[in-house]
Amino acid sequence: MSEAKKSRIAVVTGAGSGIGRAAALALLGDGWSVVLAGRRVEPLEKVAQESGAADRALAVSTDVADAASVRALFEAAVKRFGRVDLLFNNAGVGNPPGPFEDWTPEQWRGVVDINLSGMFFCIQQAFRTMKAQVPPGGRIINNGSISATTPRPNSAAYTSTKHAVEGLTKTASLDGRKYDIAVGQIDVGNALTEMAARMTKGVPQPSGELAIEPVMDVAIVGQSVLYMANLPLEANVLFHTVMATKMPFVGRG
Repeated sequence: MSEAKKSRIAVVTGAGSGIGRAAALALLGDGWSVVLAGRRVEPLEKVAQESGAADRALAVSTDVADAASVRALFEAAVKRFGRVDLLFNNAGVGNPPGPFEDWTPEQWRGVVDINLSGMFFCIQQAFRTMKAQVPPGGRIINNGSISATTPRPNSAAYTSTKHAVEGLTKTASLDGRKYDIAVGQIDVGNALTEMAARMTKGVPQPSGELAIEPVMDVAIVGQSVLYMANLPLEANVLFHTVMATKMPFVGRG
């Protein structure tokens, strides 16, 4: 492995489980150094140990909804590794339970604070870091979800924030050009994680029926993130959809 390949530095938010864990393991397995961000340090450290590359991993307790916490995350990354070449902007939460007309303002804001404001704070700090480092530039991959374009029933909070992430991706992609910062988005459908496990038991369809939906191995998503991450900065995947082949998506049926 070349020295250049060894020196690539990634920050992965929501790295302790699900898609973030899969992406972190794929990156570490490919020789990247990875800063693992999440609210609880213990799952992050477990991922580092599981990877077999704990010497190239750094676990940082982070609340992406808190701009100061995000700033501290990137400061820790630069202090340990010297720069940041990749942000996988992944941390997110699902909808509050029940119909949206019963949600409290606090439940609504809880989703927006993490899925939208948190995504913005991470992009903002990545830009600040990538502009200042030598050589400048880097890549940001936002986790959009296929709900960024096609909603499920009773998903107002999650879908609204993921639609907004698509706008963030497009605008950050434009704004990053002059700094050699490439920004893209991965939209994931039915990867088998804790959040998506309910798909295997039956979820509401637009018809009002409950149906079990096909799922795919979440490690496939990790490999998709790795593919996007390893592109040279002259190329960018603006939007990448990876999904269980037979899941309801096109037309949601």
